[in-house]
Amino acid sequence: MNEKIENILTIWHKYFEDETNQYSEFEPSDIEYFVGCMLYNHFAFSKAHHNLKTMDLSYDFLSSCGEYYEEFEKEIASINFENEEQALVFLQEYIQTSKAKYTKPELYLLERMEYHVNAMAARYEKEVDVKKIDFENPLLRK
Repeated sequence: MNEKIENILTIWHKYFEDETNQYSEFEPSDIEYFVGCMLYNHFAFSKAHHNLKTMDLSYDFLSSCGEYYEEFEKEIASINFENEEQALVFLQEYIQTSKAKYTKPELYLLERMEYHVNAMAARYEKEVDVKKIDFENPLLRK
């Protein structure tokens, strides 16, 4: 994993160890999810659906993350790649590394992000632009 990202995760995990800094429904995996959102937003993928050009950082997280946010946002902004495909691979690897730290019940947000990012990766692979998003549960398709 990228050294800058590791540093951000380490600092925020230490910060959120103090329960007074946590918000209701806090899960340690939230930190990886929100850093993933920050990466996603920084990379501004052109093949993201128009209403998913950015991923929402929840108010609970933003209001609880301390004075670190602006500094970390600058750190993330300094991570650049030659093209979107390289950034996408980086984000996919980040998600996989993050998921390996947690148990299945703790992965809800990371898996949501992974589903969206992998669908976007398929659009890059097939060189198609998104026209609409199919919100049908793929497990229910026949």
